[in-house]
Amino acid sequence: MRSIITISREFGSGGREIGKILAQDFSIPFYDKELLEIASKESGICQELFVKNDESYTNSFLFSLVMGNYPVTADGRINPDMPLNHKIFLAQFETIKKLGEQGPCVIVGRCADYVLKGMPNVINFFVSGNIKEKKARILQRYDIEKNKAEDFIKKTDKRRASYYNYYTDMKWGEAKNYDLCINTSKTGIEGAVRLMKSYIDIKESLRT
Repeated sequence: MRSIITISREFGSGGREIGKILAQDFSIPFYDKELLEIASKESGICQELFVKNDESYTNSFLFSLVMGNYPVTADGRINPDMPLNHKIFLAQFETIKKLGEQGPCVIVGRCADYVLKGMPNVINFFVSGNIKEKKARILQRYDIEKNKAEDFIKKTDKRRASYYNYYTDMKWGEAKNYDLCINTSKTGIEGAVRLMKSYIDIKESLRT
């Protein structure tokens, strides 16, 4: 296994579960919420603030990121005068880059496919699902009223899409931005894992 796997996912589609299975089967690190803890430790920003601002935005500073004009101090630290949401995004951005440089791993969400764009060993997946199956999965995992589940899913997906679209030059969920898109309502979790493994084998065989 030589690849870095990123998984963008609709809420309730099983993307996190799939990512954990892949990481376990390949014996490589897995990062989802774990990424927030690492970014918090490296940046010195309270972890609760990362959780509160996770995959959401208020203002963009994409242009400065793309141009490499990071708002940092002369010694390379994040500028303390930056708005908090900017600090959090930049800290996650740098953490994802470092994790990718360390070797094979699975990273879920948080624009990882964009952050690692251009690296030859990155494979990007998008996981979706139909509302019926997503509702069933959400109701099993969260303490939420049944009649509010669908609205909860739609709002979460809208927030993730807005975050991704705002901080990247790509569109969340658009097939051309990923190596493979999978609907888990059609494949199930195990089927999605098998499809991903088959694709990874194909992709890695082409590199040899």
